[in-house]
Amino acid sequence: MKLNPYLAIIIAATIGGSSGVFIKMIDLPSTSITFFRMAIPVLVLLAYFHWKKVKLFQGNYNIMLVASGLNATRMFLFFVGYLYTTIGNAVIILFTWPIWASLFGALFLKEKVSRRTAILIGLAFSGLVIMYMNKEISFGNQDFIGMIAMLGSAILFSITAIIFKKELVRYSKTETIFYQNLLGAIVFTPFLFLNTPAPTLPQIGAASLYGFLIGIAAFVLFFYALKQLKMSHYSLFTYWEVIAAVMFGAVFFNESITPNMIVGGGLILTAGILLRKQKATVSADKVK
Repeated sequence: MKLNPYLAIIIAATIGGSSGVFIKMIDLPSTSITFFRMAIPVLVLLAYFHWKKVKLFQGNYNIMLVASGLNATRMFLFFVGYLYTTIGNAVIILFTWPIWASLFGALFLKEKVSRRTAILIGLAFSGLVIMYMNKEISFGNQDFIGMIAMLGSAILFSITAIIFKKELVRYSKTETIFYQNLLGAIVFTPFLFLNTPAPTLPQIGAASLYGFLIGIAAFVLFFYALKQLKMSHYSLFTYWEVIAAVMFGAVFFNESITPNMIVGGGLILTAGILLRKQKATVSADKVK
C-alpha cells in the first residue's frame, strides 16, 4: 500500500520540528551540527550506492550540483539570519519560503494556483505571523542584515525545491538527497576541526542520529510528497513543522503555549484541513 503523500509530509515535518530538541540537547556549535546534518546523509548514501552499484554524476547532474551549491549558500545565510536578528524575525521571514515556492512553481512549473489555494496559503502564513506577533520586531542595522540574510535563505530554499522537483523525474529520491547535501557536507567539514572543544562520543552519536533522521528519513518522505503534490499544496503542509516544533518545546523544555500560538496554530491547521478537503473533492469529481 502506498503512503498517502499528505501523511508523508506531516511525518516529515514532525521530524523536522524535532530539530530544536536535538540542537539544544546535543549542545554543539551550529556549524558542527550542520556538518553532521549534511555529511551523514552523504556518507550513508555513498555506502548504499556502492552496494547497489549505482553510478553517480550521470544525466543532468550539473544542475543538481548547482542546486547543491545553492543549498550550501542557503545554510550560510540561515546562520547569518539567526545570528543577527531575533528568532521571531528570523522564523517569520524563513517561513515565507512556501509563498516564494508557490509563486516560482506557477512561473517555472506552470502549475495553476487557484484563488482558493492562494487564500489558504495566505491564511496559513497569517497564522504563522500571529504565532510570533507578540515578539519584539526591531529594524536596527544588525536586524536589517539578519532579515535580509534570512529572506535570501528562504528564497534560495524555494528555488532549490523547484529544481529538485523538476529533476525528480530523472533521479531517485536517494540520489536527490545525496546531491542536496553533497557540497554542503564538503563546505562545513572544516568546522568540525576548527570548533573547540571537540565533540564527545555521546555528542557525535546524537548528532549522527540527528543527521540520519533529518537528512535521510525526513527528506525521503519530503521528496516522496513533493513528487506527487502540486508545489502550492506541498508548501502549505510544511507549516505543520512550526506546530510540531512548538509542541516539542512544550514537552521537552516546558516552553509556554501562548494564546497567539493557539490562534495561529488553529489557522494553520484549518487551512491544511480545508486544502485536504478540496483535494478529496476534486478526486471524487474525477471518479464521477
